[in-house]
Amino acid sequence: MTLNPRAAAALCVALSLCALLAVPGNFPGLGGDARLTLAVFALATCAWIGTPLDDTYVALGAGLALTVTGVISSDTLFGTLGDSTVWLLICAFVLAAAVTRTGLAGRAAAFLVGGARTVRQLTHLTTAALVVTAFAVPATSGRAALALPVFLALAKALADRRRLVVMLALLFPTVILLSAVATLIGAGAHLITVSVLWEATGERVGFTQWLLLGLPLAVASSHLAAEAVLLTTTRRADRRGAVHITAAEIQPHSDRPVTGPWTQAEKRCALLLGTVVALWCSEPLHRVPPAVVALIGAVVAASPALGTVRLKDALRTVPWSLLLFMAATMAMGVALAESGAARWLVGGVPDGVTPVLFLAVVVAVGTAAHLVLQSRSARSSVLVPLVVAAAVGAGVNPVAAALASTAAAGFCHTLPASAKPVALFAEIPGTPTYTPRDLLRLSAVLAPLTAVLVLLFAVAVWPLLGVPVTR
Repeated sequence: MTLNPRAAAALCVALSLCALLAVPGNFPGLGGDARLTLAVFALATCAWIGTPLDDTYVALGAGLALTVTGVISSDTLFGTLGDSTVWLLICAFVLAAAVTRTGLAGRAAAFLVGGARTVRQLTHLTTAALVVTAFAVPATSGRAALALPVFLALAKALADRRRLVVMLALLFPTVILLSAVATLIGAGAHLITVSVLWEATGERVGFTQWLLLGLPLAVASSHLAAEAVLLTTTRRADRRGAVHITAAEIQPHSDRPVTGPWTQAEKRCALLLGTVVALWCSEPLHRVPPAVVALIGAVVAASPALGTVRLKDALRTVPWSLLLFMAATMAMGVALAESGAARWLVGGVPDGVTPVLFLAVVVAVGTAAHLVLQSRSARSSVLVPLVVAAAVGAGVNPVAAALASTAAAGFCHTLPASAKPVALFAEIPGTPTYTPRDLLRLSAVLAPLTAVLVLLFAVAVWPLLGVPVTR
């Protein structure tokens, strides 16, 4: 197999580090388990960056290597599959399958978009609708698939205004990616971040706290991005004309009615989803863990009497590969913490680094990381353990640093291959869509804007919400 230049460079770096770690005299104070952990971590990162190997396969191989060498126990490796965050994601996908089956998404889209009378109204109403989907559908790729029929309906209704269609094609994946930070289940990377924080620091970020911190950022960044998309892809003349999208134009792209009386299944599903989200948000009051609430919701959603989807059909929508990836990377995080590798990495932080400068570097690296690691979950698996370890040494609150890194990693718009939603909307047969040049033009504007916004939230907004910059 011929290696491309990026793969060759990554392999050279990883092997060089492994060679240095193999010499006992190098890196005094670094134990044997820590050396093995860092070597495995470096090789896994190299494989994620430079090889076509499946991310989950690499993560499982890394977890197996750490277990066979005795760095972690087999109970630790297999026990991560029983983590509450894994169960939360499984049950969230079952609930999402129930919502998709009823057609509530199409009805909500017709209601929101039908109220637009100007191009800017259409842009921001679409943005608001996409932000809301973060509460109903976990994972950005699932939300993109759910939103695609709505985009096709809008594209058909605006077929004579090509620039607006291209703008909407770019708007959908942009908002889907940036708004994922609104909820804990918005992306698998969030669950990895929470698990790393718990293993490394003993601090648990629950659904409610994530919602309190992430939702304002999601709303602000999504609407800011909507303006950036609108201004970089359309001209003033394109924005001047009126628009009017009717429910009749959306209906052909939905297999369920988007207007008229609600069916009993739709009512039950809407009530169930609203109840689950309300219980998630009120966790401090009733103390029922989010995973237990999600499991109750999943059981009701798949029940013969009250449910709208069969359990075996809903379970087919669960991304089992992602769950295995999460479990394996959790085990890698445990190895970093327990082997002493994380504590050793802390020593590499220069003295005198101010918390704001530290967070600025974290945000910059998180924003640019998608150019090297296409998988959002892989980026969190690599960056968050390092960020948490370094934050402790720099006197920065590890929760603020981890959240800033994860939020910044939500920007991945530079290339069509940078994220699945971007790739999905980049090639739609028979419908005008954006080009790589459009993505680069948007990225040049949006990357610094989102980075500054995340940094602003980390140093000015989150402290007001209970997450200070320093420990």
